[in-house]
Amino acid sequence: MSERLVIHHVGHFGDGVAIEGSQPVYVPYALGGEVVDVQPAHSHPDRRELLHVVAPSPERIEPFCPHFGTCGGCAIQHWQPEPYRTWKRNLVVEALSHAGIECPVDELIDAHGSGRRRMTLHARQSQNDILRVGFAAAGRHEIIAIDHCPILDPALNGGIETANAIAELLKPVAKPLDIQVTASDNGLDIDVRGSGPLDTAMLSHLSKLAEQHKLARLTRHGEVVIQRNTPTIMVGKAKLTLPPGSFMQPTVAGEEALAALVIAKCKGAKQVAELFCGFGPFALRLAEKFSVTAFDSEAAAISSLQDAVKSTQGVKPIKAETRDLFRRPLMLQELRDVDCVVFDPPRQGAQAQSQQLATSKIKHVVAVSCNPATFARDARILIDGGFRIDSVTPVDQFRHTPHVEIVARFKR
Repeated sequence: MSERLVIHHVGHFGDGVAIEGSQPVYVPYALGGEVVDVQPAHSHPDRRELLHVVAPSPERIEPFCPHFGTCGGCAIQHWQPEPYRTWKRNLVVEALSHAGIECPVDELIDAHGSGRRRMTLHARQSQNDILRVGFAAAGRHEIIAIDHCPILDPALNGGIETANAIAELLKPVAKPLDIQVTASDNGLDIDVRGSGPLDTAMLSHLSKLAEQHKLARLTRHGEVVIQRNTPTIMVGKAKLTLPPGSFMQPTVAGEEALAALVIAKCKGAKQVAELFCGFGPFALRLAEKFSVTAFDSEAAAISSLQDAVKSTQGVKPIKAETRDLFRRPLMLQELRDVDCVVFDPPRQGAQAQSQQLATSKIKHVVAVSCNPATFARDARILIDGGFRIDSVTPVDQFRHTPHVEIVARFKR
């Protein structure tokens, strides 16, 4: 049964929002001011599926990807760039306002660059034994098979074909697979998860496939199957070996933009503590100017950071330590010799660490976040502890999605 709605605005997740009575109704791929025909989305009572745009917005444009609207990777390709950029900046403004924080927010920095340098493809077999390799459908437990993705960095060329070949080879295992593909400077680095233990014959077949597709490295759950070349990337002056399946900023331009902002906002510091440092995309650059102590829960990432420091000239020594900052945040006495703290936590934010910083004598904090809601929560903690925000900069390296990065400086 279809119904006709008038879309009021675009919501926080990129869906069009209609107001029906007192309740919002969410319509993916609709824009503010549009009149649309929709039908119920059975698994979500407050959502609708777009059937037809009766009266399109003048801001609507043609999506550039043939998979848009079925693949769940992008939420917005149908909106003109300027209103899209305004909307994305406002995600930060509104999150701060919701937390009772009023402060200037800079213009959005576009950091898509040449595109995404990492992706995770899912391989699933249907009940009729059809193998699909691609991205998850929007709002559904279904895989949309893809043969091309226009938002990827050209360095990932061949990654989709290789993932298909791996999934086909592992089809007898009959398990759902997640295949992470990362572009290193020496070729593709692929980590396969979900297969369970594999026998010697299957591992041999995987090694031959890696040779055939000229992969730098192929790992299974982080364990090396074959390494033809050491997968490395440049981080500032440092050549760093990637840990298998490691997290990295999705675009080269994004990493460089965030790092430049972090360094600029650390101005005046001497001793910097970087928390949730990963393998050191900020720490290695910070060490060109400051003394750095770095912490992260991933031992492999810390090991790669330590190795990079040893082999790099022109950076100061970095004290790097494996530590779960969610369970063991840095305490007051451990912050005695630090005059600036940088933190870049996962999406859940850094609540426990912010509480410690709020009661410390630290006068300078630089916060990096990929989640406006948890950033605003943590900012509120710091402000209640006596800090003030003197700069907030949003960065868009997840173009065409509702995800936005934030770099902010707090002083007292």
